[in-house]
Amino acid sequence: MLKDYLTRSREARYSLTFALPLLLLYEASSLAVSGSASAGIRNGADVLLKSLFTTLGGRTGLMLFSLALFGTGAVLVWRDRRRAAEPLDARVFGYMLGESVLYAGGFGFVVGWLTSLVLAGPRLLALQGTALDLPTQLVVSLGAGIYEELLFRVLLTGGLLWGFRAAFKWGRPAAASGAVLLSALIFSAFHYIGPLGDAFTVSSFTFRAIAGVAFSGLYVTRGLGITAWTHALYDVGLSVLMA
Repeated sequence: MLKDYLTRSREARYSLTFALPLLLLYEASSLAVSGSASAGIRNGADVLLKSLFTTLGGRTGLMLFSLALFGTGAVLVWRDRRRAAEPLDARVFGYMLGESVLYAGGFGFVVGWLTSLVLAGPRLLALQGTALDLPTQLVVSLGAGIYEELLFRVLLTGGLLWGFRAAFKWGRPAAASGAVLLSALIFSAFHYIGPLGDAFTVSSFTFRAIAGVAFSGLYVTRGLGITAWTHALYDVGLSVLMA
């Protein structure tokens, strides 16, 4: 049963369907807080992805982005369900939610402990305050779960994994390891870019790089849905604690 769950929960019909409510929740919350589908304070990865389309086509570009995102997901889910030729099992989604909650609950402790080991001392990440109010911070946190995972895990980690295998003929374990490490460094550096970027410190960069390894490793082994919800739940919990 466990092996069957671990396999099915990674497949598109479960993983992408599980991620869909998070995407819809983020977009609806962002609209409610900012009053706009594209303006206001939004997650940086969201802005980056959508700006690639809006720069070329304005509102039409934004519509094309939505069409590409939802259309690609729908096709992948449809193909997977057709291949599996079986109805979805609601219990799998329940187990996936429980797994995500479990990972989110222990994430900060494990990454913080690893950070202290790497920095050779009991130095923990000094959490930085934010000028954002709690509702806006929660929206940004939900966006981190879906759009940072789309950008840094699906596109970057997945693209690097494919590129390492294609260019260097590496096996999957070596290619996955290289993709996870490189994407984690880029993921960490991303948090210091732009007007809302954090001030750089060695401890925060190390923490985020290790977090990137954890998220990318989770994506490679457990798929998008569980990784996105783990990230979102962790960030939401952290935002509430810091409020």
